[in-house]
Amino acid sequence: MKLPGQDVMARGAEEHLVGGQIRLPNPIIQRPLRQVGARLLMALAVLLLTVAIVYLDRGGYHDNADESVDLLDAVYYATVTLSTTGYGDIVPHSDSARLVNVLLVTPLRVLFLIILVGTTLEVLTQRTREEWRLKRWRSTLRDHTVIIGFGTKGRSAIQTLCATGLKKDQIVIVDPSSKVVETANADGFTGVIGDATRSDVLLRAEVQRARQIVIATQRDDTAVLVTLTARQLNRGAKIVAAVREEENAPLLRQSGADAVITSASAAGRLLGLSVLSPSAGTVMEDLIQQGSGLDLVERPVIKAEVGKNVRETDDLVISVLRGHRLLGYDDPSASPLQLTDRVITIVRARSVPPLRTPPE
Repeated sequence: MKLPGQDVMARGAEEHLVGGQIRLPNPIIQRPLRQVGARLLMALAVLLLTVAIVYLDRGGYHDNADESVDLLDAVYYATVTLSTTGYGDIVPHSDSARLVNVLLVTPLRVLFLIILVGTTLEVLTQRTREEWRLKRWRSTLRDHTVIIGFGTKGRSAIQTLCATGLKKDQIVIVDPSSKVVETANADGFTGVIGDATRSDVLLRAEVQRARQIVIATQRDDTAVLVTLTARQLNRGAKIVAAVREEENAPLLRQSGADAVITSASAAGRLLGLSVLSPSAGTVMEDLIQQGSGLDLVERPVIKAEVGKNVRETDDLVISVLRGHRLLGYDDPSASPLQLTDRVITIVRARSVPPLRTPPE
């Protein structure tokens, strides 16, 4: 087997140290340190506001030490008051000062405590909340799609699947790069950081309960190992793999892949077609690119089409899938259409938003 290029599946030794880590797509939440910093700034603002209130009305306060209240005394009073310590050495004695304490200082004290308690609870509950989300994700994940590799091929496969109606919460991405998984999270996908050739990493992606697995690694030998491991864990899933060299395609099929796409040969054939007939090459590229121009779509036969010839349907039918047989549009046995048939048609595409490109 040829080993072309350097495998993107090995992007740094430090990234393998976190193998198997699951990252769910998060709502827009600030990082913990940023959250703590923001809360500290809020607490400091409350403290300064209280100091200003006390200092401006310092004539209404009495200091048991020297009977006068200066700026330092105002800072001291605000600090012990907001922290609810309240030593009683500085007290409001005028009616205006007491009214200000009731209407302003007391609410500021409550706000100050909420900020501090909120910070503590946020730190204590964040891990518990993440564990709860992970357990709920595991319990509800069924018949999903696992994408091995979030490179160019993986992103294109996801975009095509999403264009057919597959929801983002039914897609799990496996990649060894934490930065790539973060990009997938930003697009709304769940990611697992780790080497997909290891069974424990695939088990974290719940591959044993997946309906379909797309293997879009950068090296053919990696694709073979991932296919073997995935097929061992899930005998019934549909596995589609991509290889660079056509001579490695039979090995992928022997390893358990249901369909193998040869990327290098497909690109070469498209290049040759574009040379011989640029217009035909443009049409083929349009069909390959999901979400623009024309798309290839497989759908079931509707009741109104039963008994009709393939040329009598509203869509342009190019093949009919009957059981395990794939019949061309010109095959006499393809017509009339049956209710259990599925047809491959060419339809006008609908736009699909592009996915983010992971950092290099």
